[in-house]
Parts: sequence; C-alpha cells; structure tokens
Amino acid sequence: MTGFLGQNTKHNFVLLVRDADTVASALRQALAEASPEERPGLERAVALVQSVAADSEPQLRARWVRSRLAAVGYTGDIDSAAAVKALRQAEPKLSLLAAAELQRDAVAHTG
Repeated sequence: MTGFLGQNTKHNFVLLVRDADTVASALRQALAEASPEERPGLERAVALVQSVAADSEPQLRARWVRSRLAAVGYTGDIDSAAAVKALRQAEPKLSLLAAAELQRDAVAHTG
C-alpha cells in the first residue's frame, strides 16, 4: 500500500505501509480455528504472507514500481528513460527524482 502526503503537486518519496504482519496474524488465527479441510489452504496462505513480509524496503519498492508500470501497460526495459516516464504517467505526483530512485530499486531487484 502506498500514499502521498500533502498538497504539493510533486513528491520525492513514496510512503510504503507494511500490513503483512496484520494479515499474517489474522491468517494464523483462522488457521487455529480451521477445520481439517481448510488447513492446507490456510497453511499455504500463511507461508506466502510470511515470505512477502520478509522482503526488504527496496524489494517492496521494486515490486510496487513493476505493478505501477504494468498498470499503464508498460512492457519495455525497466532500465530506460521510457520506464521513468511511464512510472510518472502511472503516478503523476511523483517527482522525476523519486521516479528515478524507484526505477533504480526495480532494476536492482528484478524478479
């Protein structure tokens, strides 16, 4: 989840909110109360959430960048000026500096 604060038209950062811990806690509670039929699916969901929760901040930003690029239909090279332009198209409040820094995270953390 992301957010932009303030009334400025351009922002030099993206606020990432990690809520994986809350989701993991809810899944663990559901797993504790689950029937035998429900357990395999909930166990898999807990494992997935835990793996995502372990991602670093740069990895989270990289995943966010790729999702925003996909949202505007960008399929080109992430390490290009066109990718920065597409990212700013997807998120018009991003400054050029912020978009370039986010692009670097996406390039460094491909996959």
